[in-house]
Amino acid sequence: MVRAAGGLVVRRGPGGRPEVLLVHRPRYDDWSFPKGKAEPGESDEDCALREVEEETGLRCELGSELAVTRYRDGRGRRKQVRYFLMRAAGEPRGRNEVDRVRWAPLAEADALLTWQRDRSVLASLPGDG
Repeated sequence: MVRAAGGLVVRRGPGGRPEVLLVHRPRYDDWSFPKGKAEPGESDEDCALREVEEETGLRCELGSELAVTRYRDGRGRRKQVRYFLMRAAGEPRGRNEVDRVRWAPLAEADALLTWQRDRSVLASLPGDG
C-alpha cells in the first residue's frame, strides 16, 4: 500500500471567515489539498508537514488528524492518505508539482475540489474552521 499524508491549511479570511488552502496540479489538472507520499521511515506527521512545505513554501504548525482516505491510485495501487489540520503564517506559492495555490472559503472550496474524497476530508473540519 502507498502511504501518504497531507494538510488542510486553514486561516481566517476577510470578515473572519475560515478559508482553506487549495493547490492545483497541472499533471492531473485537479484542485486538491497539498499531500504526498511518505519516505521510508518517515512518520505520517512529518510527511504531511514536509509535503505542504514542498508544494506551497509554507512551514506549518501541525494540528489534529482530521481524516483518512483510501483509494486506488492511477497505477491501481491501494493508497492511504492521512490529513492533518495545519496553520501557517505567510503567503503560499506553488512549487514542485503545484502551479497554482489559492485560499478559498469553505463553500467555495467544496465546489472547486476535483475529487469527492477531498470533499469528505473538507467536511471533517471542525465547525469553526
